Amino acid sequence: MFKIRRTWTPEEAGQWTKEDWITIVCSVLAYVFLTIGTGLSLLLLWYGFLILFIGIVLTVFMHWVIDPKLKIVSAEYEKQQTGSLEELERKIRWEESK
Repeated sequence: MFKIRRTWTPEEAGQWTKEDWITIVCSVLAYVFLTIGTGLSLLLLWYGFLILFIGIVLTVFMHWVIDPKLKIVSAEYEKQQTGSLEELERKIRWEESK
């Protein structure tokens, strides 16, 4: 059965998975549907609104799929940055005390 994963560890989030490929495909389709749908909606064509709606649904779905993975990657990066800044601060203080 096709299941979209919603929980990740930092190591797993760094790997390429089917969720990444779903997001890649959805992003292209959403862009095309949103662009064409907006243009046709401005011309007040009924199918333009339908295409625009499909683009919005694809965008929301794409965000729903990839957001948990991006949050884990971002949190891990922030933790690494904090550690690097603390180490840099210790080195600077050691040099100033000489």
